[in-house]
Amino acid sequence: MTPRSARGVRTRNALIAAAREVFERDGYLDARITDISKAAQVASGSFYTYFNSKEEVFQALVAQVQEEMLHPHLRERTGITDPRELIDASNREYLRAYKKNARLMALFEQVAQVDEKFMALRIERGNAFARRNAKLIRTLQENGEADTGLDPLITAHALSVMVSRMAYSVFVLGQRIPYERLVTTLNKIWENGLRLTPAEHPEG
Repeated sequence: MTPRSARGVRTRNALIAAAREVFERDGYLDARITDISKAAQVASGSFYTYFNSKEEVFQALVAQVQEEMLHPHLRERTGITDPRELIDASNREYLRAYKKNARLMALFEQVAQVDEKFMALRIERGNAFARRNAKLIRTLQENGEADTGLDPLITAHALSVMVSRMAYSVFVLGQRIPYERLVTTLNKIWENGLRLTPAEHPEG
């Protein structure tokens, strides 16, 4: 349910925040609605005013984290137009958000393996990243800045998966790679993969 009052919005948000706490602490299978309600400091019956099940509040949590990690309208927010700077800013925002949400990202991966609905959400999240990146790649191709022989959507999927799996490896599995080296390496692979035209440097 979408709350109509400010109090309702606060209560729903409190339940989502509490769900995050309980899911991260207990895992998806062992999390209980009573514990979520207790953490949100609301009566157990109030939970069902906003969500029908544990699965539904988990889905709301997934949507909230996805919105944060997609960092929409990057160019509009930053004013960046140089493709290399855009790639760098995008990768940095994604990796920072992944690190912040690492425990949840690990949980999302686990739940997707046992629940078909969340597998579909996992796939759609990947598609959303790919569509956004394909738009950038297509623009670069139209401007003569990237290899026009590449399929924008397939390339976007490949590069996006690379970044997300490296984030999982470093922030969930604990692979020891310094953050700055991780970012610059991923950026370079993006640039090489797209065969970006050489950056222009002012003379003198």
